[in-house]
Amino acid sequence: MTQPKTDPRVLRTRKLIMESFIKLSSKKEFKDITVKDVTAEAMINRATFYYHFEDKYDLLDKTLSEVLSINLESINFNNSKLDEDTMMNIFKALASFQQSLYNRCQVEYETELAPIVREQLEIIFYQLLVNQYTNVEKQVLKVTAVFLSWGIHGASVEWRKNSSHISSEKFIKSALPYIMSGIDFKHNR
Repeated sequence: MTQPKTDPRVLRTRKLIMESFIKLSSKKEFKDITVKDVTAEAMINRATFYYHFEDKYDLLDKTLSEVLSINLESINFNNSKLDEDTMMNIFKALASFQQSLYNRCQVEYETELAPIVREQLEIIFYQLLVNQYTNVEKQVLKVTAVFLSWGIHGASVEWRKNSSHISSEKFIKSALPYIMSGIDFKHNR
């Protein structure tokens, strides 16, 4: 009988696998990490690994998604509207995620990371826009969410690569009024 995925033992094992993967990431490049490496580090068998993850790419996807979600959890998106403060908080959380990943991993995961980050951000931006602009066509909000997710992700990568000597807040602050005026649907009709 299989345990439900919310069973505390299952959750602990899943977390152990992810932590083992993160530990390995600080020593080896992703392309060199094998399922065997992860199972040895976590001291589990392959069947246990495959109960939780399809392969190492699924593990990477879910690990990065979870780490990013933890960074974004401090922002209450249900009651938030997309204003400068919310945009600043999203950027700071994303910059913190980028920096911690860069510090923990031996190699940059930009190719694998970018689609995961943009997808998470797109969901958040879309929900914020839908809550705030009930009279705007959903497709317009979807395209706006895509645009914002790509833009803020790109800005966080730029900050990490070339501007991390200044705070993420200072980096984005001067651009926020222009970004926000560009997505103010009340004034852009």
